[in-house]
Amino acid sequence: MRKSINNGNVTWLDEGEGAPVVLIHGFSENAGLWEIQTAWLKAHYRVIIPDLPGTAAAPLSTPLTIESMAEYVYAILLAEDIKTAVIIGHSMGGYIALALAEKYPQLLKGLGLFHSTAKADSEEKKEGRRKSIKLMEEYGGETFLRQTLPNMFSPVAKASDPDLVNVYIKMGMECQLPALVAYYEAMRDRPDRTAVLKSINVPVLFIIGKDDNAVPLDNVLPQITLPRISSIHIFENVGHMGMWEIVAPSNVILQDFVTFCQL
Repeated sequence: MRKSINNGNVTWLDEGEGAPVVLIHGFSENAGLWEIQTAWLKAHYRVIIPDLPGTAAAPLSTPLTIESMAEYVYAILLAEDIKTAVIIGHSMGGYIALALAEKYPQLLKGLGLFHSTAKADSEEKKEGRRKSIKLMEEYGGETFLRQTLPNMFSPVAKASDPDLVNVYIKMGMECQLPALVAYYEAMRDRPDRTAVLKSINVPVLFIIGKDDNAVPLDNVLPQITLPRISSIHIFENVGHMGMWEIVAPSNVILQDFVTFCQL
């Protein structure tokens, strides 16, 4: 069921019943990213999937930051009177989940970093984002997405199911250029939040692809020992899109993690 508040400026999907789990999408994505996982999890849990500002379902709000998007998700939880939840984010969604964990630690029963990192962008990465923003502004969002999004998948995934890339690009094209630029600026300017992993008192899930070009293995590995309790899954022949590249394993991992967090 799609819901909204603030005259439709904040929107989300609400599926299933039980202990709540929040799934946060990343750059150029929307709630549809988690469609398969939602269908799996809603048999056991209540699944909340926000459409972040700038998606087709939710207008862009300015200024847009990782922190403002965390407040956007928090507003949804307040509207639903959800006091605690397992919060799992993909890529940029993980940055938002970390911002929530930092400001509202009492909210979390578990934190999931699905191809995501607590580290800030390196100077090299920031410069890459600046160049990408210029590319988007000069040639348009579609050109950028068609050039960039195929790299989110492993070579194996692209070879075995090339339609996945096209579906992902189509999803990205639902975001307007101002939103794509705002997301890149928000990611570029986010602070380092490795301290959150050191202080967190709930289980933390790490899902890592060895072929992930966006959040490489060597970026995340030093973080997996920081939390008190970590659940770590590293996959061969998986890029940045494990929820689509390895559907069955990712579904089971998410369900098992959410179940563990209820203990």
